[in-house]
Amino acid sequence: MEAYLVDWLNLLVRWLHLVAGVAWIGASFHFVMLDNSLSPPTGPEDRKRGVFGELWAVHGGGFYNSRKFLTGPKGEPLPENLHWSKWEAYTTWLSGMGLVAIIYWFGASSYLIDKAVMPLSPWAAVAISIAFIAGGWLVYDVLCRALAGNENLLALALLSLVMLAAWALFNLFGARAAFVHVGAMIGTMMVANVYFHIIPGQRRMVADIRAGREPDSIPGVIGKQRSVHNTYFTLPVLFAMISNHYPMTYSHPRGWIVLGVIMLAGVLIRQFFVLRHKGRATLLLPALAVVLLLGVAVAIAPRPTVAASRDVRSPKSRPCSTRVVLAATQRRRPSPDSRSRRRGSCWRLPSKSGSTPRRSPKRSATVTCRSATSHR
Repeated sequence: MEAYLVDWLNLLVRWLHLVAGVAWIGASFHFVMLDNSLSPPTGPEDRKRGVFGELWAVHGGGFYNSRKFLTGPKGEPLPENLHWSKWEAYTTWLSGMGLVAIIYWFGASSYLIDKAVMPLSPWAAVAISIAFIAGGWLVYDVLCRALAGNENLLALALLSLVMLAAWALFNLFGARAAFVHVGAMIGTMMVANVYFHIIPGQRRMVADIRAGREPDSIPGVIGKQRSVHNTYFTLPVLFAMISNHYPMTYSHPRGWIVLGVIMLAGVLIRQFFVLRHKGRATLLLPALAVVLLLGVAVAIAPRPTVAASRDVRSPKSRPCSTRVVLAATQRRRPSPDSRSRRRGSCWRLPSKSGSTPRRSPKRSATVTCRSATSHR
């Protein structure tokens, strides 16, 4: 019953995480598109009111005119009913951390620890998990402050930070957990940008405008920088979140490099759309992304074993049909009364180390009847 209740909790929190994430990413992408698609105001009254730019759009059977004011409308009070885009971000992060707690902290022995990599205790593994998620934000924030004004050097430093974290996590945890933790670390950077910089800066600006003071430009500059970072973090985080469905990526012996290359491809794709909104799209960016992804696909493709390449098969190791393999699997499946770990309708057989199977540098290209029917 406990496993059943945990599955329901997992399902509901995951559903909430997905819905909140769609809302956050959708709002973020919309405002990036809006900010990069603005045209100078055409009417003299708009310029007099302080309109910086505007965008006409058609959607859902109606026409919309979006306008941007840098410091609020001139000659009139700032409306009270301002919409704040923040709860989408907070809900996404809270539900995401809930999933990390349910799967990787509560089930640390099964999903976080790989004793073949590092024989950690559950408490030590959870402590390291929290340290990486929180520490990533602290290091990122220090880098942003120290390298302010040098965005190219900052981008290189952030790439190095992500790759170093991926390498370290890959040598501490199970491969799947390592991928997800890199995504959780970057996602924490994103929501911390909203909580510690973007929203407080906007609040100070609103307070200055309503008090009749000239708004300080520094919080706006910092908030804009962090907002731009968030838009480039989005696609890499999304890949990290879905990577647990694709063992071909995280099970590779150099999985941390695989993760970094795929995340870089996501950044290039996002840059293409940002430039497209500005009318400066170049197909070179998605082409480079495709080359990177194809390179990864070729590099991690399974290779046939020596025995398979020579086509040497003994009578006891003959190729067998899927029906034989499934029948052998059914015979080895534990009964519902056993104490084997279970998730949903699928049974997980524990490995010899008591954890999820670890990446293997060599994969067998042929399933044989001998391996399928042994250990009956």
